[in-house]
Amino acid sequence: MTSYLFPGQGSQTKGMGGTLFDEFPKLTEKADKVLGYSIKALCLYDENRQLNQTQYTQPAVYVVNALSYLRKIKETRKTPDFVAGHSLGEYNALQAAGAISFEDGLKLVKKRGELMGLAAKGGMAAVLNMSEDDVKHCLADNALSIIDIANYNAPTQIVISGLQEDINRAQACFEKAGAEFIPLNTSGAFHSRYMAPAKAEFEVYLEEFKFAEPKIPVISNIHAEPYWQDQIKQNLVNQITHSVRWQQSMQYLLEHGALKFEELGTGDILTKLMTTIQAHYVTLGHGEKNVGKVKAEPIRKMETPIAETAKGRTFDQREKQRERTTKALHKRIDEWNDTHSIGTKVTVAGYEEELTTRKKAMVLLGHRAAIYIQGYKGYFALEDVTAVSEVTT
Repeated sequence: MTSYLFPGQGSQTKGMGGTLFDEFPKLTEKADKVLGYSIKALCLYDENRQLNQTQYTQPAVYVVNALSYLRKIKETRKTPDFVAGHSLGEYNALQAAGAISFEDGLKLVKKRGELMGLAAKGGMAAVLNMSEDDVKHCLADNALSIIDIANYNAPTQIVISGLQEDINRAQACFEKAGAEFIPLNTSGAFHSRYMAPAKAEFEVYLEEFKFAEPKIPVISNIHAEPYWQDQIKQNLVNQITHSVRWQQSMQYLLEHGALKFEELGTGDILTKLMTTIQAHYVTLGHGEKNVGKVKAEPIRKMETPIAETAKGRTFDQREKQRERTTKALHKRIDEWNDTHSIGTKVTVAGYEEELTTRKKAMVLLGHRAAIYIQGYKGYFALEDVTAVSEVTT
């Protein structure tokens, strides 16, 4: 069985969507009307450097995900057995399943992005190479229970969320325990108790909308089980403050016989996470079992996502393209680090004052070139950073 996966915030990149906007002009026009600006211009050109701002990021990712799904259905004339979306991507999963229209989904995402974009004083960080239990113990042992777990992304990738000062304090604790700690450049403590004001306002706004029964099973972020129609509104409200249980959601699909996964939209964040989750699942030795009312198929050799892209490329061709992309990414980082020392004065898109780098450029979460800026919440996309002058160290 096949599952389509939709990425969320963090997958955005300038140029995303490509020819999709011209392939679906009527929907692109509807998106422009809902948003009040050109979604094509934002995604392809981003002349005003807005694509990485939450209130713009979320509608942009939603539209590209939605059009990617329509292109896929147009090409294959088949619907998947399951759909799932990471955080924001869950709105695409619901839209793909027929629970909500393209326009209403975009209106919800627009409001969600605006509310989350207003969040302040919060921060997030990815904790790598540490299990869920060890993360919880580390938080408890260091009096950091005021920090929440935002994302269970994979067995060794967990994202924490809380007040910025607490996230800063947590870094030394996790690094001492042997974890890799990566502060994330976010405007707030997403998927945590600190988003309660946004949750309350979004709940009121959500009352204006109606949802149909999903025609395809949609796996919920917060329950890691399929949606019921009467749960949709409350799930979307709770999602703002609850953890994204992505690893558990993917395990649910594996247990129910879904062995083929394809990520739609932009990038391959979820594809990489799925590779890790699949490997962990096989290592645990899961076999035939009954889960709920569905009998799972025996777990055989796990298949890598195999569907062809819009241009009909085979899996091998996609892998070669990923290798080229990864090589270009590392080349760009190496070129920056070879010519710019730590302490370089830079300008950053969206900031008027000159800033200063604190660390070398690096690959962030396996897919983005990023660099740490002094005095701010963490890593910024390297593409948004321009060197002004170098400081001798």
